[in-house]
Amino acid sequence: MLKGIPSNVSSALLKALADMGHGDTIVIADHFYPAATMGAGGIVIDAKGNGTLDMLRSILQLIPLDVEYEEYPVKLMKPDPGFEEKLKERPALWDAVRETVAAYEPQAGMGFVTRTEFYEHARRAYITLSTSEEQPYGCVILQKGVR
Repeated sequence: MLKGIPSNVSSALLKALADMGHGDTIVIADHFYPAATMGAGGIVIDAKGNGTLDMLRSILQLIPLDVEYEEYPVKLMKPDPGFEEKLKERPALWDAVRETVAAYEPQAGMGFVTRTEFYEHARRAYITLSTSEEQPYGCVILQKGVR
């Protein structure tokens, strides 16, 4: 047992976060995301039973974001052009992610990338964290910084 480590951070995730270097990325993937396929080049960790916000809060307690060198160290997935109408309303999760990031890293920029661009970024992620998030477009990429 370690003090100060959130209970939803497994030993595998803790080790992977510690092993990340500056500029490495972690995907917090929703329930529908093909984590095993997309994360094949990195480390895939199961965080079922947790949502995106649960894991985001826990991770941001442990790692800095790349606010010095990256305009958007937080990237959210949005629909590809032509598919916006499938999104009936703006996901509430997007605003909750913004508020959560601001609480831990107020200077961190948050950008949106299309689903296709998100997948391109995600293929290079060091960690893919598979959650039970069921809100649409509930995937986030974080880029680790230094401090």
